[in-house]
Amino acid sequence: MVALAPGPKLLAHLAVQLLSKPVVLGLLLHHGSRRLTPGNAIPVWGTVLVCVASIPLYVAFRIRSRDRKQAADAKAMGARLIPRVQGRWPGNLDVMLRTMKSSLHGYPGQTMSEFVEELGPVINISMFWTDHILTISPDHIKRILATDFDNFPKGPGFSNIASSVLGTGVFIADGDMWKFHRTLTRPFFTRDRISHFDKVDAHATRVIAHIKVRARSGYAVDFQDLIGRFTMDSATEMLFGTCTDSLKTQELPYPHNAPPRLADTTADESTAAKFVAAFAAAMDVVARRRGRDQLWPLWEMRADASVEPMRVVGAFLDPIIQAAIDRKKVQGGAAEDEQSTLLDELTSSTSDPKILKDETLNILLAGRDTTMHTLTMVIYFLSIHPEYCDRLRAEILERVGSTRRPDYDDIKEMKFLRAVINEALRLYPPVSFNIRQSLEATIWPAAPGDPDQTPVFVPAGTDCVYSVMMMQRRKDLWGPDADEFDPNRFLDERLHRYLVSNPFQFLPFNAGPRICLGQQFAYNEMSFMLVRLLQNFSGFRLDEEAWAPETRPPANWKNETGRRRIEKFKPKVHLTMYSVGGMWVKPVEA
Repeated sequence: MVALAPGPKLLAHLAVQLLSKPVVLGLLLHHGSRRLTPGNAIPVWGTVLVCVASIPLYVAFRIRSRDRKQAADAKAMGARLIPRVQGRWPGNLDVMLRTMKSSLHGYPGQTMSEFVEELGPVINISMFWTDHILTISPDHIKRILATDFDNFPKGPGFSNIASSVLGTGVFIADGDMWKFHRTLTRPFFTRDRISHFDKVDAHATRVIAHIKVRARSGYAVDFQDLIGRFTMDSATEMLFGTCTDSLKTQELPYPHNAPPRLADTTADESTAAKFVAAFAAAMDVVARRRGRDQLWPLWEMRADASVEPMRVVGAFLDPIIQAAIDRKKVQGGAAEDEQSTLLDELTSSTSDPKILKDETLNILLAGRDTTMHTLTMVIYFLSIHPEYCDRLRAEILERVGSTRRPDYDDIKEMKFLRAVINEALRLYPPVSFNIRQSLEATIWPAAPGDPDQTPVFVPAGTDCVYSVMMMQRRKDLWGPDADEFDPNRFLDERLHRYLVSNPFQFLPFNAGPRICLGQQFAYNEMSFMLVRLLQNFSGFRLDEEAWAPETRPPANWKNETGRRRIEKFKPKVHLTMYSVGGMWVKPVEA
């Protein structure tokens, strides 16, 4: 049986919602008039006219009733309604189109920042008469993630967008299913395992070799692409025991300003390479859906856009999962070997191939994309701030020298290294926006400094978006230099002035029960890679001419405020953040 595409499904759902009561009304009028006045019954065309005319009246009645109920509930709880963005078109259609355009083509959070600047740190962006609350307040985010955690599950909205790619994995699931996935995964991330660098070092060695080869050619290397290969190879080997070996390629992408003959390389047609490309394509599908909000199915009228890339993902992953299930049936018992993979650990608890596939894909997303983005941002900032690069390299050489492999204790002792990573995570957290949905109506405290200190009302069943990126750039929380890259803020008196007193204003790994299980693994892997890089290279220089013109920051950004005014690359978000067109740098060999 052919599955119905998302577009027709949405239209059918809307038709049922909008037409059910008007149709019932029309039938009652038609049959009632025939019974009461048999000779003068309302004609069919009249019944249809009444049905059609009643639709906008019915919608308006429902909206008005909802708004009045919310106002009454807020008053009863001693609260006020959250300030609402007011557009000029019905249903805030202009606001929706502006937000969609910004999401697809503008700077991340650009439109949201403009709304927040006008209305304050918590706003209601109502679109098509559906409330969407956005907050960048640490107090509100703390309630969402920790103190009122049970009242703010992921909800059906995000699942509707991403479940065709990520299934019921830990990033989508709620309730018992989320607890089940969390319990499955937790044992794998132990200190012994996260400090085990043998496999990571092998991949890091290949990264360095590629950079040295490209340096001799005189052309820039796309560090984002290269480090994405590193994180993909590391993650797939750790998760599946089968490495994609994307670093074993002989050719990397060449920059825009290289001769065409250099760009004419043969594409890798291996199953693993196709898997990497398909997984990225599936993430792009999710990104487009998020940018189009509730209307995304209308762009998928003929077929689900995620089906084809996920078919390729399955062609690579399904045999690996089945082999792990078969191996577990033969071996039995728990996977206690230090060399065992996450998949081995998971098969100790379940043999359901769908659960195994969903969970490994969810962890792959976390282990690959987030680490890739953060390392890319660190190298970007070090390339435009050579003074910090020199200081970091000096710390590394003093602790481990120019050749020794760092261990867990080395990484723990390199304070400036951690500060550099944290500052990159502050300005460009991998997950810049996240979402939950309120189960029950609740109230949040007014933001500090708000002239009206009356609490704000959050209705039941409302999408609540929180932006870690916007919060981590607030000048009232981080100081007047919040837009600047300065790792010292995590070492000097600013650490105690701003962060220690309010730890929920720095949340690159989330917080509360859903805090990232792989946080320490990520810190270790990123630190290890940076140590190896700066043992071999004394620095990096950004090559702005290497970007294709259409991927560079628009010229009008220089007239804007915040980091947009000074940024030398174009950031964009799908599920995680990335740099459009890559991150082109030239290394300076030590």
